[in-house]
Amino acid sequence: MLDQGLVQIYTGDGKGKTTAAFGLALRAAGQGNKVLIYQFLKPPCLDIGERLALQGGGGGIEVEALDRPWNMAESPDDKEAVASMKSAIGDALERIAQTAEKGIYDVVILDEIVFCLAKGLARLEDIKGIIDRRGLGVEIVMTGRGATKELLALADLVTEMKKVKHPFDKGICARRGIDY
Repeated sequence: MLDQGLVQIYTGDGKGKTTAAFGLALRAAGQGNKVLIYQFLKPPCLDIGERLALQGGGGGIEVEALDRPWNMAESPDDKEAVASMKSAIGDALERIAQTAEKGIYDVVILDEIVFCLAKGLARLEDIKGIIDRRGLGVEIVMTGRGATKELLALADLVTEMKKVKHPFDKGICARRGIDY
């Protein structure tokens, strides 16, 4: 439905990257666009509020998640977990590239792929492949901390969420329905 698809990145250490992407998904779907949200490092077993809200008929929004366990504290030091995640992410990005090339969705959101790239779990070549192969009217939105200069160079729009103050700093844990 879009005449021209662009590339957007939501990055930074502040809260709201995924929330902004889901808001864009709702806006796009409300205008009749088909949306794919693919979540990396957030397996289906996690009760993530935005995903739960869209289950069972998201009005043009499909949410998928990489079904691979990942513990942010322990997995980065586990060579087997890292190798497994790298392989799974590479496979998922190839499937997404094929989908984007066919123009099945008007908007493709890659939630946390920026962080995956920053941590060496994803390859820039694979992300660039999605961008280069996508249909003319396919919008690509990527979220996550730690956007590299190389990734930023591929984007048409970059928003950096900056943390000014956060409840975590006072020891307040993530709250269901607000933070996840």
